[in-house]
Amino acid sequence: MIDLRSDTVTRPGTEMRNDARDAAVGDDVYGEDPTVNELEKRAAEVVGKEAAMFVPTGTMGNQAAVRTHTDRGEEVLIERESHVYKWEVAGLAQLSGVQPRTIDGGDRGVITPEAIEDGYVAEDLHRPGTGLLCVENTHNSKGGTAISPERIDAAAETAHDLGFPVHVDGARVMNAAIALDVSPARLVSAADSVMFCLSKGLGAPVGSVLAGSEEFIERARRHRKLFGGGMRQAGIVAAPGLRALDNRNRLAEDHEHARELAAGLDSIPSLSVHEPETNIVLVETEVPAADFLSRAAEVDVLGVPFGEHVVRFCTHLDVSRADVDTAVDRLATELE
Repeated sequence: MIDLRSDTVTRPGTEMRNDARDAAVGDDVYGEDPTVNELEKRAAEVVGKEAAMFVPTGTMGNQAAVRTHTDRGEEVLIERESHVYKWEVAGLAQLSGVQPRTIDGGDRGVITPEAIEDGYVAEDLHRPGTGLLCVENTHNSKGGTAISPERIDAAAETAHDLGFPVHVDGARVMNAAIALDVSPARLVSAADSVMFCLSKGLGAPVGSVLAGSEEFIERARRHRKLFGGGMRQAGIVAAPGLRALDNRNRLAEDHEHARELAAGLDSIPSLSVHEPETNIVLVETEVPAADFLSRAAEVDVLGVPFGEHVVRFCTHLDVSRADVDTAVDRLATELE
């Protein structure tokens, strides 16, 4: 089976499993787990922030950030196809009591300064006020587009001039950094906080990191506890995360595999493929996506629907170049 559904399906290798087994541990709620502390220190350095907090999931990291940055009833400016809006079970409303105001980021999911100014709401007797801007990089729903640091800078400058902070949902920000040939720290330098996943392309079995100022992370820890994310001997799951941080540069291999996959699938007459920027490949199908995926599964190739006639494939560290070639050959034969 060639599993291209997501980079979340990666499995930890022997080294990560050994790291988990041998990890030094303590009670993380007391701040006494040495492995978690080391992961948070290193993660903060990678993204250029003062402090960081280990969380079980990216969704918890995003939602803790929103809760920490905002007051109940405020509006959050957010791209209308963004993960924190579409795929986090209305956490903005349920967990933080904030109101999303969506912005159309176009084909690449880029929120422009002009759109931020148009969406901004000043607090008064009748209106709640804008409390936060959320930006996603890479943008999942747009096919893993890598948003340049200049675009992030411009959005953040506008938000800060209007008086509210910026959070980056950087679940795959390491992919963006590799694709744009910049450091992760440069990509999010203008943002007040950033969340990134250890459990996608970086290959850890579980976990994400939320980073920001020391004061922000101190407050966010209370919200992590509120959301059920206070962990005890968490070094067992943090240790693979430390090794995952060392996997950043190998993401270029996933991007190359995505380009090869896209080129191969685009040669199939019934398919039209978007040129990938990172590790996500969007494929337009003549038949309904569900029908296409059913036929693909019959030849042991897995993907996910991304629209009525759009399928997403995702390359990752468990997918080799040989797997890519095999997947293309199988689909070409099946669709003949």
